Amino acid sequence: MAEIKSHEFEGFLERSARNYRLFVVYGPDRGLVSERASLLAAKTGVSLDDPFSLIKLDIADLQRDQGRLLDEAGAIGLFGGDKLIWIRGASNEKYLVDSLQALSASMPEATFIVIEAGDLKKGSLLRKGAETARNIVAIPCYADDTRALNSLIDNELSSAGLGITPAARQALLELIGGDRIASRNELRKLALYCRGKSTIEEHHVTDIIGDASAISVDDAVDAILSGNPGSFLHAMHKIISSKTAVFLVIQACLKQFQLLEAMKTEMEEKRLPAAQVMQTLGRHLHFRRKPIIEQALRTWSAEAAAREANRLQAAILQTRRRASLEDSIALQTLLSTTLQSARR
Repeated sequence: MAEIKSHEFEGFLERSARNYRLFVVYGPDRGLVSERASLLAAKTGVSLDDPFSLIKLDIADLQRDQGRLLDEAGAIGLFGGDKLIWIRGASNEKYLVDSLQALSASMPEATFIVIEAGDLKKGSLLRKGAETARNIVAIPCYADDTRALNSLIDNELSSAGLGITPAARQALLELIGGDRIASRNELRKLALYCRGKSTIEEHHVTDIIGDASAISVDDAVDAILSGNPGSFLHAMHKIISSKTAVFLVIQACLKQFQLLEAMKTEMEEKRLPAAQVMQTLGRHLHFRRKPIIEQALRTWSAEAAAREANRLQAAILQTRRRASLEDSIALQTLLSTTLQSARR
């Protein structure tokens, strides 16, 4: 089944969602991914308080046992009835895609599966597999636009019996929108702050609302490559506030340094300028990021980029071995890489 566009989701949820059993929810807005996955889970009718009916898995659980999804899907519940398998933190793991293909061909009748994934590029394994399968629903979740934010503001404030002035609304629009859950939490905090009033004024917004505007993993990686510790810490603060996994940043940073190594090797072996290599190996990069990558190509050698990639890979291994320290290890490693870039 083709992907469900953002403006189609509400209608799909009400009319058609119960007809499907496999869902892949993905996108850069982690809060919206989580919110829509929760709505789909509720729509299945499976009791979310019953540990025998709801099986929650992190992608790390499947990494340790790559056949577990198929085993869980095929297992018969202790007390019968439908069950829901809810997977979080997916990206493009081939074993997950293979398991989904097998389930798509022969899905157990009493099982629902909801997968939460990050920002899947067009043509990536998991996204392509979901979009082309007849019985898998792909649901992208991008940052709210102005129309969606206005609707969110109206819904949250009207439920609290509050109005809002145009100036206050404009101030709100500038401060929210990076993550659906963070935006909703800020609006509820504002409603609580203004309880007993009839209308929210601009000064109420500036007094209480934090900065929950859009920022992505790429922003953090770009700050690392630019050697800007201030921008890096600001990006990480917003990423953590939006409940985005810090692991996604270190994973994206590793991929970026692996790409830098490949690009720099191509430049050194064929004596090519950075701009020419960008047209081949970097053609998939967003145009706004290309100047940052070109600058990194001038400051990092292939050997240095390879060393940094190996260090990031070792840090990722440490986060898996010491899960309780995952965020601390990732932050310390990424800040060190930022300072390395600054020195260069």
